[in-house]
Amino acid sequence: MAVQIITIDGPAGSGKTTVSKALAKRLGWIYVDTGALYRGVAFEVKRTGTDYNNDIALGALLATLSLELATEEGVLRLISSGCDITDQIRTPEISMLASSVSAKPRVRAALLEMQRVIATKNDAVFEGRDMGTVVFPKADHKFFLSADLLTRAKRRHSESAGQSLCEVEKDIAKRDKNDSERKQAPLKAADDAVLIDSTDLTVEEVVSRILHEIGQ
Repeated sequence: MAVQIITIDGPAGSGKTTVSKALAKRLGWIYVDTGALYRGVAFEVKRTGTDYNNDIALGALLATLSLELATEEGVLRLISSGCDITDQIRTPEISMLASSVSAKPRVRAALLEMQRVIATKNDAVFEGRDMGTVVFPKADHKFFLSADLLTRAKRRHSESAGQSLCEVEKDIAKRDKNDSERKQAPLKAADDAVLIDSTDLTVEEVVSRILHEIGQ
């Protein structure tokens, strides 16, 4: 029986991570946080001091990069060359760097194949920004989550340390602009994606809506 793929795209703070995890758990499928992979590349760019605008230098880094997603006690972990970097990729600095690094064609090409290999083996919920438009244009079900800027900033602020709500809001607005205007795989909803505004919805309400849409 062919595997099934659900894609959930959307901007930062739209709730796609929490919803994707909850949905995958309800379905008994695997959850794939593709954003973590890009953050992993950004982390290694920073750690090694690589100039990601230098195509040769970036290519050399990607050639030696070894990123793996692993589940530990129900929690998805990102492993880079044997080292767990999960907790180190969730800083505002890495988030902004990931937005810039992910616009590079070399980076997207390297991670594209990795994501598609995962999809050949498991029923999965893939979360990201271009899952339904670029990575899995023929996914069984596609969703795009959104929410107003202030709501998204409040959600991220509750998870962040050391940043004011105003700073978080500015960072998200900047990332929205970067992700939406980049030439390579910009953030946008697939033409056949179901749009869900999560501003006034709970996680369970969004999950229930998705389950209804896919006939579960």
